[in-house]
Amino acid sequence: MVFQLDELLSINFFSELDRQFARFILRLSNSDSFDITLAALLVSNMTGRGNICLDIPLIAGKHIDDIPGKDEKIESKIMLPSEEKWIDALRHSIVVGRPYDYKPLILDDKGRLYLYRYWDYERFISDNIKERLIQDSSNVDYMLLSNGLDRLFPRSINDSPNWQRIAAFASVVRRFCVISGGPGTGKTSTVVKILALLLEQSSVLPDKPSIACAAPTGKAAARLKESIKQSCDSLNCSDDILCNIPEDTYTIHRLLGAIPGAPYFRYNANNPLPNDIVLVDESSMVDLALMSKLFQAVPLKSHLILLGDKDQLSSVEAGAVLGDICNTGNTHGFSTSFVAKVREVTGEELSCSGTRAGGPPVSDSLQVLHKSYRFMANSGIDAVSRAIRGGDSGLAVELLRQGGFSDIKIVDINASCSLSAILSGHVEKGYKSYLKEDSPEKAYSLFSRFTILCALRKGPFGVERINEIVEKILEEKGLIEPVNNWYNGRPVMVTRNDYGLRVFNGDVGLILPDRLENDKPRFFLPAYDGKIRKIPPFRLPEHVTVYAMTVHKSQGSEFDDVILLLPDRMNNVLTRELLYTAITRARKGVEIWGSDKIIVDMINNPTRRTSGLRDALWVGNRS
Repeated sequence: MVFQLDELLSINFFSELDRQFARFILRLSNSDSFDITLAALLVSNMTGRGNICLDIPLIAGKHIDDIPGKDEKIESKIMLPSEEKWIDALRHSIVVGRPYDYKPLILDDKGRLYLYRYWDYERFISDNIKERLIQDSSNVDYMLLSNGLDRLFPRSINDSPNWQRIAAFASVVRRFCVISGGPGTGKTSTVVKILALLLEQSSVLPDKPSIACAAPTGKAAARLKESIKQSCDSLNCSDDILCNIPEDTYTIHRLLGAIPGAPYFRYNANNPLPNDIVLVDESSMVDLALMSKLFQAVPLKSHLILLGDKDQLSSVEAGAVLGDICNTGNTHGFSTSFVAKVREVTGEELSCSGTRAGGPPVSDSLQVLHKSYRFMANSGIDAVSRAIRGGDSGLAVELLRQGGFSDIKIVDINASCSLSAILSGHVEKGYKSYLKEDSPEKAYSLFSRFTILCALRKGPFGVERINEIVEKILEEKGLIEPVNNWYNGRPVMVTRNDYGLRVFNGDVGLILPDRLENDKPRFFLPAYDGKIRKIPPFRLPEHVTVYAMTVHKSQGSEFDDVILLLPDRMNNVLTRELLYTAITRARKGVEIWGSDKIIVDMINNPTRRTSGLRDALWVGNRS
């Protein structure tokens, strides 16, 4: 047994953190159980790979090399225990508890094994959502709401439902609502009108409701602020309502009051936010831990509205919370009572297909916007993204190869291609204009029109290598002089939050000479008020050059033109959601540099993150 444990702990698939956690669990359990050791190693490892729990029935009885979600080959002959034997061993261990026990590991009735902290996060979100679903507004003025909907959301000229109207109705009458939709479906403009409707509902009250708008990153919060301002410029409502729609947006960390050096926030379950309405954009980027802390801080009586694209990449950290809440990959209907009320108040006719008398209440709170207002009917980006989202790899490749679209195409490359040679012209065209600009505002605007996206960080097609190549190209063309880290025009992405400087992971800015300070180099980046602020570069926290960025880091951003550079071989990072997210960052044009095979493999490799949240909300079983 000792030999087998040593072999298990030495497998290079496991990190040092996994090994230390397993040894800790063994000490607590006062045993040398192979089954417990294996479970501890795997639950730690799976959490590190973005999963919330270890799904024992999914992997029990298999060879250890058949564990899903890995790329490396495991050189070991170890077989995983049978489901019955493994679960029995866990049930009899003093370190494993059932749901609501206070033990290091929690094993639920479906054979899902959690670290206690992640079980608690998941449990809180599911219970909290269910509690919010029974807190529906009982004092809605439906006549006022109907008039407001007609004014802000004109009825469709055809028979198809106006999903924006329906989403607005649901957001007013329900305390919890999710509005999902692809690029250009009008999520932000819809929610600004929802804020106006909610303000109108409280027009007879002495105090207007307090509204907070937030997003996961500084970049996404800045975009949300800009979108709200643009939507307010054409909003058909009174000045009294307009002046109460907030101009400020926050990162979620800033909204909750992050405490430097601690995983806690000033606003929490014991000290809730003072806001009556909380709106969170780009919710697909929010991981389980942060989402749980957000739910804890938002009072049950407040309206909580999540915006996001359920088909985008999940958070970098553990969890696919928005996808689980939306039951991504499955269709859903509405309750018969919801359909009847929608008809009565909005005049919209929802299909009877999928309606039900009973079922999960969360389905009435999930509203999906279908019509894209960004792309024309003949848009290739729109057509290909729909094929990717639907998992139709054959159609996606056919559209790329034969569609004849002007806004999307595939470029064949392989390991023998000289990336420097084929990137040269694109790099000069994409970056020359901003490097010739003196004004920080204009330079940043021009820089933000084009980017190169990479699927990976390392390797010949990784973002680190591509940034080196781009920098060399620009130097050879005389556009930059990289004599030091603070050369004129260097684009920089911050990779660690600094609350004192008010810069956050994902913020992007430019190193430019400051004309007001004798041309000293300064880091210029957009501020929350829409202006450009500057910071001495030596004060910046960890950061990287960002001519190219990973697809993960591009979330919450949009560019006119995008080059997506894919590697020449498959690995598990290359997923359907990554491909979809990458091409939908482009407003006008995108080139996919890669092979048909890689594209097909990616579309056929949807993200699968194990959790019990989906079951808890849609099946009704969390224990």
